[in-house]
Amino acid sequence: MTTRDAPKNVPDGAAALAKGLTLLDIIADADTPLRFAELMQRAQLPKPTFARILKTLIAFGLVRQNKDQGTYVLGGRFLELSHRVWDTFDLNAVAIPELEKLCLDFSESIALSKIDQGQLLYLEERSGAGLAVKVEVGQRSPLHCTSAGKALLAFQDPSETRRFLEQDDLARFTDRTITDAETLNADLTLTRARGYAISFEEHLPGVNSVAVAIGGPDGAPLGALAVLAPSSRMDKTNIHPIGRDLIAAARRITGSAGAVAINSSPQPRTAQSSRASGLSCVLPWGAQLGEAPVWHPVEQRLYWVDILRPAVYRFDPVTGVNESCKLQKLVSAALPCSGGGVMVASQDGIEALDFATGALTPFCDPEAGQIHNRLNDAKVGVGGAIWVGSMRLDASKPTGGLFRVTADGQVDQKESGVTVSNGLGWSPDGKTFYFVDTIPGLIYAYDSVPGTGDLKNRRVFAQIPQGDGRPDGLCVDSEGGVWCAIWDGWSVARFAPDGAVDMRIDMPVPRATSLCFGGDDNDVLFITSARTRLPASTLSEAPLSGGLFSIKTGFNGLPSTLFTPKWN
Repeated sequence: MTTRDAPKNVPDGAAALAKGLTLLDIIADADTPLRFAELMQRAQLPKPTFARILKTLIAFGLVRQNKDQGTYVLGGRFLELSHRVWDTFDLNAVAIPELEKLCLDFSESIALSKIDQGQLLYLEERSGAGLAVKVEVGQRSPLHCTSAGKALLAFQDPSETRRFLEQDDLARFTDRTITDAETLNADLTLTRARGYAISFEEHLPGVNSVAVAIGGPDGAPLGALAVLAPSSRMDKTNIHPIGRDLIAAARRITGSAGAVAINSSPQPRTAQSSRASGLSCVLPWGAQLGEAPVWHPVEQRLYWVDILRPAVYRFDPVTGVNESCKLQKLVSAALPCSGGGVMVASQDGIEALDFATGALTPFCDPEAGQIHNRLNDAKVGVGGAIWVGSMRLDASKPTGGLFRVTADGQVDQKESGVTVSNGLGWSPDGKTFYFVDTIPGLIYAYDSVPGTGDLKNRRVFAQIPQGDGRPDGLCVDSEGGVWCAIWDGWSVARFAPDGAVDMRIDMPVPRATSLCFGGDDNDVLFITSARTRLPASTLSEAPLSGGLFSIKTGFNGLPSTLFTPKWN
């Protein structure tokens, strides 16, 4: 529910003020700046009344018109007012209602904390009925092994985090405590990507916790909000939905939070007409963010990854066996190699993976030094080069790019200004390249020269309306059809070469993430999915979220291209 949707008791004589405030809500809530006619339609006001109110808001600096584009956005006066609010902001007082609400919702201990003198200081707490984890106001705890401490470390200024990691006193409290800086840094990177931090008995035996940072006006965390509970009541099966609820609570406290920007909610499930039948969940795995499936023709196996519970998987569709290679750092894609095995896109760049041991050997880093970014989807393209996109860890700004990596590790940047770089694919003749930017809902097409990396003439191939979900992973079939997983849309769509949807597959999960063709005849479409940040009600409706699915669509895929690295 937005602010303007909430019922309000407007005093007599304040109707005009209420209309002006409602108009401000509409402008603030719009995903993109609106024009005069669009604003008037949403405000549902007569044109003379609407024009008078809008003109007044502009006069007081509360609304600004972009005359070149004919659109309206919030004015600079709001920045001045917000600074005055922050000057007198009382975190404890504002957060207490949220603590009390969360305590009622979860019947567990809820704590508000901040960093003080290099430790975690508890500011407020509320405890659920019955046996609860005891938290005392004024109590201090270590940062490196508590979820609240890790949330604050993850979202504070990177120089402060580096300074902390350079210390040699990461004390061990349980056999699960992280005590080396490299592993802790990887965990903090995962926290930034996920939006919340987790501690599984890292500080106290038998106690698990999950926490989010509460972001201030400059993005720096003011404090952290955490749920602490006995491990018997809060474990891997239910801790992640609680993290999602904490993200929402932190945003209600200050209007911002140290959390990922893709915090959308799934669309209501509706019946669609599907021309394909026979969809099955071949692996009910429960991945947090299953992604990047790719068929390895040499091994006759499907590789795929879980980004938020870092692992690379190798699935045999004949036996149903899914082998796991768990990793200590974020990994977003697997890339099949000509001699067998895979390269991976990790938080440290492109690396060779020894699946048996989990050992990673660096190959190249397309974005070395970009500490706020991570690599995302990747494919081996026509000609054998790796194409990989990047994104900001919290997806909050368009800092991502698109890169081409040759067999000898040379990097060429092809795009910039991308918010969430995602699905990549080529037409059967290699002359059209497709690329997804998820947040604006766009699938781009480019003219390409096969094997050279040359791109030109970028245009919008398809745009997914926000109400239908967001485009994610992509693949192309042998007839030139472009298949795209629709995040939050309960579906997979096939686009004809002209960009029109000509087929849709209904999914039993809201968050299909990516897809590829594989199998003996390259006629099986494999689809990954996610359960990350789904509310418990949706998980109840879609228990197979995070599973691996397959279907024969009547189409065949293009053969997987293999990468042959040339090591220096």
